[in-house]
This record gives sequence, C-alpha cells and structure tokens, in this order.
Amino acid sequence: MAASCLGRGVVRLLGGLRGVGARGLAAPRLWGSASAPAAPAGSYQERIALAASEPAAFWGPLARDVLVWDTPYHTVSDCDFRSGRIGWFLGGQLNVSVNCLDQHVRKSPESVALIWEQDEPGTEVRITYRELLETTCRLANTLKRHGVHRGDRVAIYMSVSPLAVAAMLACARIGAIHTVVFAGFSAGSLAARINDVLQPHGPDFCQHPEQPESRFSPEPPAKCKVVITFNQGLRGGRVVELKEIVDEAVKLCPTVQHVLVAHRTDNKVHMGDLDIPLEQEMAKEEPVCAPESMGSEDTLFLLYTSGSTGTPKGLVHTQAGYLLYAALTHRFVFDYRPGDVFGCVADIGWITGHSYVVYGPLCNGATSVLFESTPVYPDAGRYWEMVQRLKINQFYGSPTAFRLLLKFEDSWVKKYDRSSLRTLGSVGEPINHEAWEWLHRVVGDSRCTLVDTWWQTETGGICISPRPSEEGAEILPCMAMRPLFGIVPVLMDEKGNVLKGGDVSGALCLSQAWPGMARTIFGDHQRFMDAYFKAYPGYYFTGDGAYRTEDGYYQITGRMDDVINISGHRLGTAEIEDAMADHPAVPETAVIGYPHDIKGEAAFAFIVLKDDAGDADVVVKELRSVVASKIAKYAVPDQVLVVKRLPKTRSGKVMRRLLRKIVTGRAQDLGDITTMEDPTVITEILSAYQEYKDKSGAAQ
Repeated sequence: MAASCLGRGVVRLLGGLRGVGARGLAAPRLWGSASAPAAPAGSYQERIALAASEPAAFWGPLARDVLVWDTPYHTVSDCDFRSGRIGWFLGGQLNVSVNCLDQHVRKSPESVALIWEQDEPGTEVRITYRELLETTCRLANTLKRHGVHRGDRVAIYMSVSPLAVAAMLACARIGAIHTVVFAGFSAGSLAARINDVLQPHGPDFCQHPEQPESRFSPEPPAKCKVVITFNQGLRGGRVVELKEIVDEAVKLCPTVQHVLVAHRTDNKVHMGDLDIPLEQEMAKEEPVCAPESMGSEDTLFLLYTSGSTGTPKGLVHTQAGYLLYAALTHRFVFDYRPGDVFGCVADIGWITGHSYVVYGPLCNGATSVLFESTPVYPDAGRYWEMVQRLKINQFYGSPTAFRLLLKFEDSWVKKYDRSSLRTLGSVGEPINHEAWEWLHRVVGDSRCTLVDTWWQTETGGICISPRPSEEGAEILPCMAMRPLFGIVPVLMDEKGNVLKGGDVSGALCLSQAWPGMARTIFGDHQRFMDAYFKAYPGYYFTGDGAYRTEDGYYQITGRMDDVINISGHRLGTAEIEDAMADHPAVPETAVIGYPHDIKGEAAFAFIVLKDDAGDADVVVKELRSVVASKIAKYAVPDQVLVVKRLPKTRSGKVMRRLLRKIVTGRAQDLGDITTMEDPTVITEILSAYQEYKDKSGAAQ
C-alpha cells in the first residue's frame, strides 16, 4: 500500500503553516467567556430537578457561560411539541467553529485536537488546535472561492480523517450546511442524499417567529453545489474507491458544480471536468477566514436516518442548542477532564461521530481520537493496542463490536496495558449481559465506570446514562438508568395513558424539549410531526420501549416494533436475546415475532455461534432451556435458526425488520436497505432459512 498522501500532503501543508500564529484567529468575542461546561451548583438530584421544572433557569446561564457568543440571546426557549415548534437561545448569534477552534487556539494553540489512528496498524498523526484551525480556514476559503455561500449545502463523502473534520468545521465557519454521508454508501444512496437536499421546503415547514431567517425560511433552500471526497479510502486493509462512487453519484445530481478531491493514497484516479484537486487549491488560500455569525436556530447540519418504510429522513440540527448539549453530555457522561484523550471509535458519518468525535470533544478543548480502521484489523487486539499506545482515558464503542471480539480469547485484551482507561461506554443498541460483563471485567479490569448510553440521531446527544450521578451511585449492568439534565421520560400504555410508579413497561416518550434535539425533517415538517409527535400528542415518541424499576431507573427494551405479544404476554425481543446471549457459545442473537395460529405471535430466533461451539443442536436445546428458566416457558422461541451472520447497518445495528420479512415471506420487498453493511448476508440467510424449512417443516 502506498504511503498516505494525507500524511505527507495535508499534514505537510499543516506543517508549512507553522509560525502563522494569531493571524488565523477570529476577533475576540466581547460577550461571554467559554470554558469547559459546568452545570449549575447543587447536588445531581437538585440539578436534574431544576432542569426539569425550570429549563430556562438551568440552560440559560449554562449557554451564556459555556459558549462564545457574538450577540447574546434574549429568550432561552420557545418550544411546543403539539405544533412542532422548537427553538432555543433565540436572538443569539455565534459561530460553531469559533467555539470548537478559535477559543482554544487563543489559550493553548499547541494542544492536540485530533489523533488520527490510521488504518495502517501502529500509526497515528497528531493535529494541534492551531493546525486544525488553519486547515479549516484554508478549506473554508476554498469553498467560498468555488461558489459556496451561507445557507448552501455541501456533501461530504470521506473516510474518517482530520481533513473530513476540517471540512465539517469549514462549512460551519462560512455558514454552509454540511451533509456527511458515510463513506461506504453506494452511488445511488449518495445521490439520493444529495438530491434530497435540493427539495424545497413544503408549505407545512414550521417557521419560528423569532428566527425568520433561520432554517424555517419559506424560501427554497440553496442547492448543493459541491461534494468533498477522497481519491480512495482505506478500511481494514482494503481500498474503498470513493472517487469512483462519487463519479457515479454526480451523474444523477445535475446541480453539483464541483467535486473537491483530496488524496488518502498515492494512487491516481480519473479527474473529470467537475473535479478539483483539493490540497492544491487549499495551498493557494490564506489560513485566515472570518467566521460567519449565525443565528442560534440556523441549520448546522443535516444527517440522514432510515426507518422501516419510506425514504431516509434528513434530520435538521441547529447551531447553539446542539453544540451546548453535545459538549455538556461529553463532559459529564464520560467524566472528561482537561488533558484526557477521548476515544470514540464511531465513524463521523453517523450522529455518534458528529457529537462525540467532533463537536462535543472539540467544544470542550479535548483531544479526540479519529479511528479509521476496524476492531479486528490486523487482529482482535487492535482496539486495546491503540488504547495502550495513545493512552486513551475514555473508550466509546458499540455492542456489535464487543460481541464480535467476544469470539476471541481474552488474551487479545490482556496483553495490552489498559491502565489509562477510566470510562467505558456502549452505544447503538441495548448491550447484552455477556458483553457488558466482558467489557467491565476483562477490558476494564472491574475498575472502570461503564456507561450504557441511550440516545438517537434525533436527540443529538445522550439522553439516558448511568452517569452523571451522585458520587458513588450504583451502576446496574445493561441499563441506561438515569435521565440526563433536561430529559424528562414518561412511559405510555397502549391507550396513551401515562404509566406511574415503578416496575412498569411502556412506550418511551419525552415530555419536554431539550437543546440538542432535531428541529424537523428537511423539507417535510409534517413527516417530522407524524413520526415523532402524532402517536402521543404533546410528547416526543422515541419509538423505543422501556422498563422503569421501582427505583426509577430506565432499561431500554428495544424498538416498539420489536415487542412480541405471545398469548397475551407482551415481551421485548431484547429480553429473549439477552437470555440467549449469556450462553458462552453464542456471541450474537436476533429475535423477531412472526404470526402464529394459536398464540397470535411466536418468537423466531436467529443465532450466530462461535467457531468452537460444538454441536449446534445441543446448543439450541440449551438455549431453549435458558430462556425458559430465565424468563418463562412462553418466551421460548418456537423456531431457532443458526446463521453465519446477522444483517446490520454500517453503524452496527441489527436490521430485525429484514429478518421479519424473510420469515413472513416478504423477502422480495425489503424496503430501504441503503444503510446495510453487506447486502449479501440476506442471500445467506434466505438459503439457510429455506434449508431449515425443508428439514424441519418450520412454520412461515
């Protein structure tokens, strides 16, 4: 593999900027002083109560003291879930890139902002805050020279890298709106997201009266003129032809005028009429770019998420509220302290990467790790070798990755020094007991705080987590537990009634707005209302079910469409999965409900076995016994199918709706599968399912 041109190109460019110093800084702000977030004084319970009962009294001073403002806001919030009007820090103006870069450069320009853990094993590149600011300014000037203005949309199709982060911040600096598309989507999926950006706001798009020039403008939005990409990407030792994918996509996107192409490898790619060599253009620009002053409710970025039906939803996140919430949750959930090295291994193409690789850590002045590779390249020790070498203090990953690593010997963890770790985090889906115990006992040596976090693309940041809490407060395995500041959960029954007290399960809703939440679905506010506020008027419906203990702790039971009604018993599929996953031979399971003539619904379990699992029939028999003993006999899956892999999104979530369609004979209409990591897994499962039916006469 050729040496990285980003390592020699952009990093060389950064090195060439040494000595520029304060020339790259924005003019000092005269109102407000930025610092690491500090919640109002008082105990945890007192602060939680204040944020719930008097949101303005909690969030107002926090926003004033934490963020760097051009113009102070006059109204802390104006929100109404029934109409879908959500606004925070109205009248205020600021620039997100200044909050993430300039303020730290003024105080400590040579502190490290990013550690880029490249795909090549044992390598890293360190980027200081000054270098990142200067690169951001050069890229911002390049965008402006190529016709990108405030309010324009810019598509970013790049693998995890400092330049991708700079592209996001460059858009924020000039007031453009970035749409980061995961660098693994097909050309058609990329084109769909670019072209969706071109749709005008519908007449139902909710205009906030206090921000007439914000994202609620009734005028059609500016068109997407520019795509930023790499010649190629690297992941897990494989080359990804990013430029080729972009070339195919832009054939379907007539308004794209320029494709800015940076180089991740030395390999040459075809450069057409739209293509511009990004590093060369950036070298012509000054490392200074005046930041655009943006309204608090102006759009910062769009990020797409898929549902079980319909096209991907372009969720709109805005400036001040999102940034404040990402920074606050980053600090308090993970116990971030100045000087820590924060390691979130999510891709920046997902909301976890936006909030906990880029915006939250950089607003706090942290050192954030950019992880380009995979957890098993070149071997199963990749994460932990990186922890040892970079001295990572917080590690934030997914249950999918942890279950994958469970297949390997513990020696792959224990051979590396993990003494720097203080907090471990899990994100993406409820973590099962075996993975939780392994993470806590093996990775964390039973000494690290382990936070199982619940949140969504729509929420902008973590909403329920074991921390923050009172000092020494208990952490229960596999449970998100405690609502964060300003998050007020309620559980609803099937009739829409609020469930009181503990030891109850229901639909998880949130009863009041918080600063980090999405404001709408781009171009379709009615769809936003229908998706999140129609089922339970006056409440935000998360789509998830939850259980609340007698102590008031919350445990996520899975998506509401993953709840099975077996002979009148409502049962979350996650509960069955958790019971089966405790078996030492089973790293992964997925359970779905299917129609049953007598029971109404029955459970169908898909299981993945470890390589040394032994006789599969014996394991299946043991699994049935485990479910019967841990839950009840009625919970035992009627059907159990052994498969090699489960269908997953690129962010690691199991796509249970696809399994449901296979079992119910609707495999010919799988719906939106643009987020699937590897579509060939469907063929594998269909073949295994057909063989299973032929052998056992399984009910469809």
